[in-house]
Amino acid sequence: METRIAELRYKEVISVEDGARYGYVGDMEVDLETGQVKALIVPGRRRFFGLFGREEDKIIPWNAVKRFGEDIILVET
Repeated sequence: METRIAELRYKEVISVEDGARYGYVGDMEVDLETGQVKALIVPGRRRFFGLFGREEDKIIPWNAVKRFGEDIILVET
């Protein structure tokens, strides 16, 4: 399967265990020596209209990714 980073940004990350919606992919962690993807990074949610910062980013290890759908990415965390 092939995809582009830009396409991943429009997919919502959802837990297969409890249906929790983590948000959308904001970035990826890549091993520059091997070129392998190590993790998906979902930006933390903003607190109170962004006035009080944001929660910490959710880092999802690549091996936790279970399935890619048309609009979602299912993960096991």
